[in-house]
Amino acid sequence: MHTALPNLRSRVRKGPYAELLAELNRNRTRLAEAEHDATISFGPTMRVERFVLGNGLRVLILQDNAAPVVCVQTWFGVGSRHERVGKTGIAHLFEHLMFGETETSAHGAFDRTLEEAGAETNAATFLDWTYYHTNLPAEALELTLRLEADRMSRLVLRDPQVASEKEVVANERRQRVDDDVDGAISEILYKESFREHGYGHPTIGWMDDILGFSTDDCVSFYRTYYAPNNAAMAIVGDVDIGQVLRLVQDNYGGLPPSVLPVEDVRPEPPQTEERRIRITKPTPTHKVAIGYKSPALGDFDHPALTLLNEILFGGRSSRVHRALIQEQEIATDVRGWVGAFRDPSLYDVFLSARGEHTAEALCAALDVFLDRVRTEPVTEEELEKAKARVELAVLQGLETVSGKAEQIGFYEIVLGDPAALFDRLAAYRRVTAGDLLRVARRYLVRSSRTVIEVAPDGSMESDEMDDEETDGEESEEEVAS
Repeated sequence: MHTALPNLRSRVRKGPYAELLAELNRNRTRLAEAEHDATISFGPTMRVERFVLGNGLRVLILQDNAAPVVCVQTWFGVGSRHERVGKTGIAHLFEHLMFGETETSAHGAFDRTLEEAGAETNAATFLDWTYYHTNLPAEALELTLRLEADRMSRLVLRDPQVASEKEVVANERRQRVDDDVDGAISEILYKESFREHGYGHPTIGWMDDILGFSTDDCVSFYRTYYAPNNAAMAIVGDVDIGQVLRLVQDNYGGLPPSVLPVEDVRPEPPQTEERRIRITKPTPTHKVAIGYKSPALGDFDHPALTLLNEILFGGRSSRVHRALIQEQEIATDVRGWVGAFRDPSLYDVFLSARGEHTAEALCAALDVFLDRVRTEPVTEEELEKAKARVELAVLQGLETVSGKAEQIGFYEIVLGDPAALFDRLAAYRRVTAGDLLRVARRYLVRSSRTVIEVAPDGSMESDEMDDEETDGEESEEEVAS
């Protein structure tokens, strides 16, 4: 997080935007002054221009005039990892509160006003971040920035507003976790895998914490984390850089920075014994979720483990899908995903059984394939196919201004580099079969994994569910919500 404010007045302004910035900064307060921080290559032909206001707000602009549309995303460096025991879920609660009443607009006016202007909005919260997303016609940029700055600084947080959104979130938890088998399994997996680190907190929060938040809790959180020096704006599309900066200065330049707390990260102690939890749920067949400790997104091993996952679970022709679903016919769903987080997290695997097959049988069948990649190198054909699939998924995600903005904002807030995605593409190309052997032996270790075995509780009849097989086509580069 950027906590220090740049001393803009003491620097000699040079570079391609010196003249523009001199004009824009004339008669501005120190907090509103803009400085050009860097020009960053974003692929072979595009450039991200990063500017920083005196109050610490980072503004990342990619000019793409292919169509008269713009995407504005505001990423805050706060997620469930920053919460403490007893106060889980407040980052997600704010995702809801931010669409409510402000000092200048009524509840619901934010969405309604932007929809009338032809825009669409959304938001997401996860372990490392919270972000707000607006796709809009180019002519609605000024309106969008005004409304976004308004809710960053003038959100109304009183008992009625907080109580209303707490009940909305409580109902969401009931639907997505308490009454959803897959959601409940994922929550248990992360809780059992992380005994110290904040990644063990459910993003939606524990129910007692959600219901226990006070208005004072919310005000304190808002004043601390919803500040310009904890935010990065990604603005992509048919824009003029000078116009964007002027609008940002006009709307955000008066916002003061906050004093961000020192992040008290508690590293997860090494796990030396397998943790195996057996539960029953209202499910027609057995399920199993497995979490192996995995490297952080910025770690050297992360691209290699991602490609190994693609070979194992990526699509109908992957090893596990072909064997367990098509040949052995003991599963209806197989998935794997390498966590894309700032700190070491989980490589989590999910399997759903066919018919009367058990979670134990699924786990034993999977172990055969995991043992094999720890002892035998994959073929060059498999490796090249995995590289092609992952690269295609990455590039397809950049076809729209929204996709570009999402990658810029995500990598800026997690790794501090808005173009890190292209470094990852280069890293994928360098991975060898030997690298896959190395990461398999390092991370696919039974003594450091957590296994959640789920058996039917008898409330549902068994169903073959032949029509619900999954392709496993998801890319790890997609930002999770």
